[in-house]
Amino acid sequence: MQKNNTARKLLPFVFALALVVIDQVSKQWIIDNVPLNSVYKSFFGDFLIICHIRNTGAAFSMGAGWGSVLRFAVFVLIPIGLIVLLSIAIWSERSSFTSFQRWSGAVILGGGIGTVLDRLFRFDEGVVDFISVKFYGLFGMDRWPTFNISDSCVVVGVILFAFSILFQKEKK
Repeated sequence: MQKNNTARKLLPFVFALALVVIDQVSKQWIIDNVPLNSVYKSFFGDFLIICHIRNTGAAFSMGAGWGSVLRFAVFVLIPIGLIVLLSIAIWSERSSFTSFQRWSGAVILGGGIGTVLDRLFRFDEGVVDFISVKFYGLFGMDRWPTFNISDSCVVVGVILFAFSILFQKEKK
């Protein structure tokens, strides 16, 4: 019984690792095949563009102009702490996470690790972003800020986790 329980607890981490591999392979492919600051291919007119840019900040390039020490603390150390806490919550039997929340957490974990790896190994160059989507002027933006697979994992995982909390039935 213990062996089955351990395997059940490990599966979300295996899934997170698979997401990290997909993220890192896709970024390496972009680095190897698409020159920096150029477009590789457009789909559906210019709705979806695969390109190669770098971001030394966080979402929407926030913090890109900060000094190296502050950027390292905010963009590397704090996320590593959050990754550790999330990992403990996913693994722990005492956690009040549902199975769905564990899997949502694994999606967040995979995305977070992918971004931290970029920030550790490409700190000065920046995170590799390559997906650009037309936003049709919503919020004053013609295009959504360029992103990558790890960004998508974090956003989708957080949305799934939030919905699971909103629609979770109360336990008696």
